[in-house]
Amino acid sequence: MTEYHVAKNGEVNFPGTLEKPFLTIQQAAEIAQAGDIVTVHTGEYREWVRPRQAGLSEFRPIIYQAAVGEKVVIKGSEQVTDWDLVAGSVYKKVIHNDFFGSFNPFKETVWGDWMTETTRTAHLGEVYLNGQAMYEATNLAGVMTPVLRESVEEFFVFVEVAERYPERLRYTWFAEVNEETTTIYANFQELNPEQALVEINVRPACFYPEISGLNYITVRGFEICHSASKWAPPTGDQPGMIGPRWSRGWIIEDNLLHDAKCSAISLGKISESGDNYYSYRKDKPGYTYQLESVFTAEDQGWSKERIGSHIIRRNHIYDCGQNGIVGHLGCVFSKIYDNHIHDISMKREFRGWEIAGIKLHAAIDVEVSNNHIHDCSCGTWLDWQTQGTRISRNLYYDNGLDFFVEVSHGPYLVDNNIFASLYALRNFSQGGAYVNNLIAGNIDWSDVRDRATPYHLKHSTKVKGYAVVYGGDDRWYNNIFIGDAATATVGTGHYNGHHTSLADFISEVQSYGPVDVEKFQEVKEPVYIRDNVYLQGAVPFEKEIANLIVNAFEPQLTIKREEGKVTLKMALPPEFLQQQAALRGTENLMRTRLTDAEFENSDGSPLSVEKDLLGNSFKNLCGPLQQLAAGENEVVIWNDHNFKKHLSI
Repeated sequence: MTEYHVAKNGEVNFPGTLEKPFLTIQQAAEIAQAGDIVTVHTGEYREWVRPRQAGLSEFRPIIYQAAVGEKVVIKGSEQVTDWDLVAGSVYKKVIHNDFFGSFNPFKETVWGDWMTETTRTAHLGEVYLNGQAMYEATNLAGVMTPVLRESVEEFFVFVEVAERYPERLRYTWFAEVNEETTTIYANFQELNPEQALVEINVRPACFYPEISGLNYITVRGFEICHSASKWAPPTGDQPGMIGPRWSRGWIIEDNLLHDAKCSAISLGKISESGDNYYSYRKDKPGYTYQLESVFTAEDQGWSKERIGSHIIRRNHIYDCGQNGIVGHLGCVFSKIYDNHIHDISMKREFRGWEIAGIKLHAAIDVEVSNNHIHDCSCGTWLDWQTQGTRISRNLYYDNGLDFFVEVSHGPYLVDNNIFASLYALRNFSQGGAYVNNLIAGNIDWSDVRDRATPYHLKHSTKVKGYAVVYGGDDRWYNNIFIGDAATATVGTGHYNGHHTSLADFISEVQSYGPVDVEKFQEVKEPVYIRDNVYLQGAVPFEKEIANLIVNAFEPQLTIKREEGKVTLKMALPPEFLQQQAALRGTENLMRTRLTDAEFENSDGSPLSVEKDLLGNSFKNLCGPLQQLAAGENEVVIWNDHNFKKHLSI
C-alpha cells in the first residue's frame, strides 16, 4: 500500500510524497493501484479527476480523501477576469473557444429524452458570482433589462422561481457562441466583477472515470462543485459531477456537493445500452426504448457480480438542476443513507420528467434511509423495478412532492418516514408496504394499464416477467394520517371496493369460470390495511379494522428548521396511546401477488420494522416516533451537528 500526497505547493515532476507532493489529483489517479491512498491537501483543484485503475475488493479499494481537517475543493469551473463594461451594471467577456477545448458548455444545450420544456433553451454553461449560480436569460434583453415579476416567463425562467428567489433573479447572464469566440454578457447589479469572484463552468464532470469497470473506489471529504454535467435520462448516458460509471463497490462519503448543472452523483447507466434514441429517432416512444435498455444491459452483463453495491453516505448535496442522486440500472444493491439533500431543481431553468433529490430506476435491493430531504421539486422518485427496496427513516418536508413510486411491482417497504409536504405521496405501483409513517399531505394513486414494466427474480437483476400496474396489493399499517382543507386525499379511502385477502380475490376471479387476462384486470387487487390513525378529516379504508379516527382533532403539525436542527411539533388526542399497533415484518406483511416474493432483507433474511425514525425500539405505537404521547409533542428530528461531525470539510 502506498499513500500519495497532492498539494498546491507540489510540482508535476515530484514523486507524490508528503515532502514532495503531486500538483494535481490526476497525477495520482494515473498511477494509484488497489490498496493505495491518495491524500489531497488544502486548496482549490480545478480539474476533472479520471481514475485509471480499479480497486480489487471492499478490503483493497483505492481511496481518494481530503486530508483530515483541511478544506479541499474540486471545481469544474475556471475563474474569469477582465470583464468589459457594456452599460450600467452589464459587462461582457469575450473568450476564444480554444479556452474550452473540445467541450464548450455554453454551446451545449440541456437536451435529451424525457425533457418536457420545449419553449426555451437552456445550456450546460453556468456563471457563478461569489459562489452563487446566476440565471441564464434566453436573450440579451433578459440581461440588459431589469427583471420584473411579470416578465420572467418571457425572458428566461418560471414564475414560481420569481416568487421563491426574487433577489437572485437580478443576476443574469446570456452567451453568444460563434466558430471562434464565446461572448458572455452578465448583469452583476451592484457588484464590480473585478472585485468579486466570477467563475464559469468548463468541465462536464469533476470526479468521473472515462471507462467502465473501475470498481472499489472511495471518495471522501471533498467539496466538489461547478460541473457542466448533462441531462441524465434513464434512456441515455447518465454522467454526473461524480460517479462510478457502470462499475461496482464505490463509496462516496462525507462530501459537500453542489452546483451540478444537472446531476451531482450518478449511479446510472451508460450509452452502450441506449443513448436518447427517442430524441434522435422519434420512431418509438421512450417507454419502448427504456424497456429495451433493460434487456440490452442484461445481455451486456448487468448483474450483482459486476454492477452496483455502492455506498452513498453523509453527503451534503444542494443547488443542482436535475438530481442530487440519479441512477438507472447502475444503482442496484446500493445503500444511500445519512445524506442532506435540498434545493434540487429549484432554479427551474429547464424541465423534464427525470427530476428529484433522488431519482432511481431499477432500484433493486436498494436502501434509502436516514436522509434529510427538503426544498426539492420532488424528494425521492423510484421509477420502474422497485423491488426488494427499503425507504426507511427519512425526513421529507417543503418539497413539491415528497415521495413517488412508479410502475413497480414490489415488494418494497416504506417505513418510519415523515412526509410533511402538501403533496406527500404518489403511488402508481403495487406490492408496497407502508408502515409506521407520518403522512401529512395529499396522496395520489393510479393504476397504469398502458405500460408493462419488468420484475425480477428475488435479489437478482435477472428478469422474471413484466406486467402492468393494477393498482392494489398494498399494505398500510400503523401510519398516522393528518388531513386538512388543502389535503383532500389523505388516508386510505382510495382503496374502497378492494378485497382484503388474496383468497377472496382469487375466489371472485375464478367465479367467472376459466379466465385469462380480462378478469384479472377487472377485479380489484387485495389490500391489507389496519391499525392506522386518521386525524383532522383523513379518510380511512371502508373495510379497515382496529383503526383510530378523530376527525375533530387538530394536531397543528409544524416542522421548523433553525440553528442546525429540525424540530417537529404536533399534538395528539388522548386516544392515541390506546391505539396499539403490531410489529410488522416478513411473517405478517404477506407475499406480493405478481412478483410472488416476501418482504425480506437484501440477503434473504427476515426483516422486522423494529426501529423508528430516531433509532428507538418499537413500542406498539403508530407513526415514526415511538416517543410520541397524547397532548403536545416537541421532538428534534434532525441535528446538523450529528451529520457534520463526520465531515472533514
